[in-house]
Amino acid sequence: MKKILLFLLAIAACNVAANAVVKGDVNGDGNVTAADVTALYDYMLNNDTSHFVNGDVDGDGNITSYDITYVYDILLGNVSSEEPQITEYTVNGVTFKMVNVEGGTFTMGGTAEQGNDVYNSELPAHQVTLSSFTIGQTEVTQELWQAVMGSNPSAFNGYSYGVNLQRPVEKVTWNDCQQFIATLNQLTGKNFRLLTEAEWEYAARGGNKSQGYKYSGSNDINDVALYWGNIPSHSSGTAGYGTQPVASRQPNELGIYDMSGNVLEWCSDWYVSGYSSEAQVNPTGPESGSRRVLRGGSFAREANACRVSCRDGWSPTGIFSDIGLRLAM
Repeated sequence: MKKILLFLLAIAACNVAANAVVKGDVNGDGNVTAADVTALYDYMLNNDTSHFVNGDVDGDGNITSYDITYVYDILLGNVSSEEPQITEYTVNGVTFKMVNVEGGTFTMGGTAEQGNDVYNSELPAHQVTLSSFTIGQTEVTQELWQAVMGSNPSAFNGYSYGVNLQRPVEKVTWNDCQQFIATLNQLTGKNFRLLTEAEWEYAARGGNKSQGYKYSGSNDINDVALYWGNIPSHSSGTAGYGTQPVASRQPNELGIYDMSGNVLEWCSDWYVSGYSSEAQVNPTGPESGSRRVLRGGSFAREANACRVSCRDGWSPTGIFSDIGLRLAM
């Protein structure tokens, strides 16, 4: 039975140019075929590395049966073998990654997969067309904020929580984020910014690779989000309470982490409750307001707040231990 399955998978093999970055190419021949599954089996059963280049297909730092499953999913067309296009930047010794998001048209707001959880502020669903942009693969970490600003305002840093600078920065106002971005741009010579709300939702939905999930990357929130229902502790002052290191859960279709949960993320738009029904191109929100848009849910929120269409707003001077940011450019 195994040989028959491998033969069928070989017929359906994904042939990719040898000079491309190919996820699932365990034996390094430039293609994803049944031979890569065999190479993983030989490694796991016999520690045979003779046909083995990179077996950590799912990128979790370990080589397990999950990597075999991932190769099967590539062969069956359930996931792409192409790595997301990523650019790395380094500032004061700290490296962070930006993911290219190809532009496209999508339906923004309370769409069908959101079920009965949709709030009025997410309506009406409407068509939006966006140009291409880049987005932070993770939320801005405490490490990056500290490298740029020379300080760390986060609540979950030290004391009984422990020091882990890979947690997202939090307790930053919208105005603080503008200062951080201006300083980052001075240091790098680039033009980083906050995401527009439309860009945020498009990326959270998986862009032009969207599978139509309720949360960013899955219909099972536990796959992709750190939220009130699954953080290690609900007792403030304990090590398992609060934010957790970025990229602790699976990424979405674009290889982006934590767009559901961990911390809420400031967007550039002023907040208004509800949308226009008109189709829009590269919308930037109202010209004025009293609150800025927040997206994504957090460790302190329930599952409903982590949906890809859920939205909130707060004063640009507001400061909470579950609000951070993600970069765009």
